[in-house]
Amino acid sequence: MTEAKTPGQGPLTGVRVVELAGIGPGPFAAMLLADLGADVVRVDRPGGPGLGIDPARDVTNRNKRSVIVDLKDPDGPARVLDLAERADVLIEGYRPGVAERLGVGPGDCHARNPRLVYGRMTGWGQQGPLADRAGHDIAYIALTGTLGMIGDPDRPPAVPANLLGDYAGGSLYLVVGVLAALHHARATGTGQVVDAAIVDGTAHLSTMIHGMLAAGVWQDRRGTNLLDGGCPYYGTYETADGGHMAVGALEPRFRTEFLRLLGVEDQDAAHTDVSRRPALRERVAARFKERTRDAWTAVFEGTDACVAPVLSLREAPHHPHLAARGTFTDHGGITQPAPAPRFSATPAGIRTGPALPGAGTDDVARDWDLPGPAATAPAPTSKPSHPQ
Repeated sequence: MTEAKTPGQGPLTGVRVVELAGIGPGPFAAMLLADLGADVVRVDRPGGPGLGIDPARDVTNRNKRSVIVDLKDPDGPARVLDLAERADVLIEGYRPGVAERLGVGPGDCHARNPRLVYGRMTGWGQQGPLADRAGHDIAYIALTGTLGMIGDPDRPPAVPANLLGDYAGGSLYLVVGVLAALHHARATGTGQVVDAAIVDGTAHLSTMIHGMLAAGVWQDRRGTNLLDGGCPYYGTYETADGGHMAVGALEPRFRTEFLRLLGVEDQDAAHTDVSRRPALRERVAARFKERTRDAWTAVFEGTDACVAPVLSLREAPHHPHLAARGTFTDHGGITQPAPAPRFSATPAGIRTGPALPGAGTDDVARDWDLPGPAATAPAPTSKPSHPQ
């Protein structure tokens, strides 16, 4: 490994990562590596990713540097391979076969750098009947059975934004795979390809539920189980002002405390009779509707009833606990989640704001000892030409 010359902090300081620009889970995975101290160079396309967001506010590109390379130019692939030769990790999110056609696939990169960890982020994976098809988070999680678990039983499945598929089943699994392969490469001198498919990762997230299903303690329909809203002690309830409270009082002592503070302690025995759950839920819902969210928050404050207010994105950074921990931070005028997790000896942090396309060209060329220009001139306004 050639150590990065740029200042860094965190446990991945000295690790070099090339990110071939895309949208969604690939950039988030690269951001996580950058947050942990890696020197991440994002290879942007002329014209940008086409998302319509101001690059200066795209915080998934924080702690990175950007160069612009048009992989359809004759010298484009060679510029990426120059970076790959000096990197420890490369991340791409094209459809299967696209990177190979562009001349920057695993074979091309490993010919220049056998130690490289080549991370591939897709929805359907590199093989299978759907591998070449377009898709987004919602379709990936639909086929895994996880989307069908979420929501009320008498309504369509609820959409969990793109958190469950793109980021939990995709980005986090890619990062785990990349770090495991990096450990192997350092021990053996041999890199490898990491095939991180959102369908695989999302299915893997449901492992415990499949065990419960096999044991006969989980019904294969939503809104009828312990953790999907079917239990009155685990769900959300509306308050008098249109807010909501989240209840997670599963264990006996937490449940008893919850019912006591709610003022329905006479219902404590109802948990032993599944047939009484609908009536109990109605009773609990009626009680929550009698007061505002803030009033109920005050009732449960400082207790082990396992009840919390449901906050909005703008409210969350101001919650006393999250504020005390610094779970959110302000950088460059943008409130955003701070890097996670936390390390006692090698703390991570936000070193720079979002990388502006092409702004790191000269610095990367110098710091990575590139043989020639690392990128083209400022990007034209053409649309991106490579499919995700």
